[in-house]
Amino acid sequence: SKSCEWNKRLKLNSGGLLNATVVIEARQVVMKIFEDYTHSWYWILIGLAIAMVLSLLFIILLRYLAAIMVWVVIALLILVIGYGIFHCYMEYASLKGEPGANVTLQELGFQTDFAVYLQLQQTWLAFMIILAIVEVIIILLLIFLRKRILIAIALIKEASRAIGHVMCSLFYPLFTFLLLALVIAYWAVTAVFLSTSNQPIYKVFNESACEYSRQTCSPAVQKKACPDSQCLFAFYGGETPYHKYLIVLQFYNVFLFFWCANFVIALGQMTLAGAFASYYWAFSKPDDIPTFPVFSSLGRSLRYHTGTLAFGALILSVVQLIRVLLEYLDHKLKGAQNKFAKFLLCCLKCCFWCLEKIIKFLNRNAYIMVAIYGKNFCTAAKDAFFLLLRNMIRVAVLDKVTDFLLFLGKLLVVGLVGVFAFFFFSGRVKAFADTAPNLHYYWVPILTVAVGSFLIASGFFSVYSMCVDTLFLCFLEDLERNDGSAEKPYLMPENLRKILKKKNTAQPGQ
Repeated sequence: SKSCEWNKRLKLNSGGLLNATVVIEARQVVMKIFEDYTHSWYWILIGLAIAMVLSLLFIILLRYLAAIMVWVVIALLILVIGYGIFHCYMEYASLKGEPGANVTLQELGFQTDFAVYLQLQQTWLAFMIILAIVEVIIILLLIFLRKRILIAIALIKEASRAIGHVMCSLFYPLFTFLLLALVIAYWAVTAVFLSTSNQPIYKVFNESACEYSRQTCSPAVQKKACPDSQCLFAFYGGETPYHKYLIVLQFYNVFLFFWCANFVIALGQMTLAGAFASYYWAFSKPDDIPTFPVFSSLGRSLRYHTGTLAFGALILSVVQLIRVLLEYLDHKLKGAQNKFAKFLLCCLKCCFWCLEKIIKFLNRNAYIMVAIYGKNFCTAAKDAFFLLLRNMIRVAVLDKVTDFLLFLGKLLVVGLVGVFAFFFFSGRVKAFADTAPNLHYYWVPILTVAVGSFLIASGFFSVYSMCVDTLFLCFLEDLERNDGSAEKPYLMPENLRKILKKKNTAQPGQ
């Protein structure tokens, strides 16, 4: 028995030493990372500044290169699919006469080794037919959607021009970031306070029968309820109504966090929408644009539309809270073997994820309509929804073209800055070997610069995306409200009027 106890102690001691060693090593790694930051922080800032300049240059260049990039990518896509068809045909022809190549997929059945399917003619024939169908669909879409693609490109160019006149809009995300940081800080402090407000609870434990068994006791009071009873620690919590409903308070705190965060994001969307709408509806650009369009729009949003922003944020927050509750239930029911409950939770999570995306889309366009007309949230949401519904194909084309160009921009900014940071901090280039700081882990500043570049590019391009969406809704409203007469002239740019073959009978203001 003594040897068993000795072995247990040895195991405990060795486990304690192992944990202590891990903690010491982790602390040393953290200290080295901190030291790397102290040696490279100014170079990191230079890298982030380069990312900011590249993002700005990409937005400016979209005015001139948007059409080239879109058509070149479309042409490359058609060529790649065409090569795929040719390759499938060559593989199909090369297998002709090979033993076993004429076996059908139905006769072969399911095989775990997928390389077997590549030895069949029917596989390559199926690939060739699928690619041919995709190629034909893309070509037909280009033929029928050519004008809508031109409209999308023209709006993207106009968005770049609008940002050139409202340059301060590019720095508005910094204000949103500061407000979100305050919201996150308040939520975190409240959550920590609630989590640490529990108290140690002691209960009476005994081996023999005792009327005070499992009742709450205090270890400070040296009083034996029964001969063999002891006042021992039971759990960490509380028995007051406050402690019993602590989880409810945590969910309420999460709900307030969602509401405040969505309000801040909505404020940013409406502010930018108001600034860019003032650009579109100006008769003479840039003379009729307000002196400080972003500040003017921010003032209008806070003075007249705070309730609208709060209501839209409330709807979205309720859906997000339901998603959190579903995740909480899923976590609690993980040990259960009820497949129906798991399937139901999976379906609910999927449905509410889709609902959240739809509400975000509707809210964004509702805020644009509120910024243009000053209507209430429900009316603006209804008008925006039916306006987009009447122009569904234009919406889809513009959305995909814009998403592609912004994705290309993020990839370009992060890629260029990341590659530059890699060659600089790793010392692979001899020209930078003397300039680069000596680091323990050169990947620390590289990752920091890459992540920071992505966040900076996302901030700049979120403004650009909001500008495109605002100008698009203004463009649709312009088409429906105006007819080109002297009383109702079109306010869209001239290149859009040429694409749509529209013209004003008299110049605005004459």
